[in-house]
Amino acid sequence: MDVRTSGTLDTLVMPTILLVEDEPPLAETLCYNLEREGYTVLHAADGVQGLELARQERPDLLILDIMLPRLDGFSMCRILRQERDVPIIMLTARQDEVDRIAGLELGADDYVTKPFSFGELLARIRAILRRAERQPSGGSREILDAGIIRVDTSSRRAWRDEKELVLPQKEFDLLTCLMRNRGIALSRDLLLERVWGFDFLGDSRTVDVHIRWLREKIEPDPARPRFIQTVRGIGYRFEAPTSE
Repeated sequence: MDVRTSGTLDTLVMPTILLVEDEPPLAETLCYNLEREGYTVLHAADGVQGLELARQERPDLLILDIMLPRLDGFSMCRILRQERDVPIIMLTARQDEVDRIAGLELGADDYVTKPFSFGELLARIRAILRRAERQPSGGSREILDAGIIRVDTSSRRAWRDEKELVLPQKEFDLLTCLMRNRGIALSRDLLLERVWGFDFLGDSRTVDVHIRWLREKIEPDPARPRFIQTVRGIGYRFEAPTSE
């Protein structure tokens, strides 16, 4: 396993990035340039090593190639998403939209197609890390109540029928945004800005994927949603049914 760390001492603790990439020239170039930007960089050349390193070191962000030896990037992304909510940028040499959709379906935060410029990748890294830093760490207590759905924003906990829900960061933030604006149709672009940040470089399909995941957790019948309703041509609206 190849592990690289930045040797620069600084008063600021820079984020740690795990790069899982099996092409030596690309991996060396990315490690070198990311370290020059001040990041601590870890590198694994296959998916099994990458998964082990991600669990041991708990990096702040992953850059994950799709086509990897031993364990592909899709499988690695799916496993990690079940364990923690680390930001993930996926890399691929394929132009197929199917790959992009598959990555978003598995919970990737962003998707970059090879060949790409380092400047583009760096912009996406910075945008994702800025959004992570802006996540609320606490504050005055706010309870959002919609019948069988209840959210406590200060403890970042949510319940359905008194059973606590397991919601990753983005799903929790999306549900909170919708419930705070009950009865108001929110566009996909507005939801992207409020949940993912104004500097998010992905597309609106990200919202649709997370809405589907939320419906599977809070709706009695996800195929016939009662709480999160689709507003055609616009986006989504949260409603609290008067009777269950």
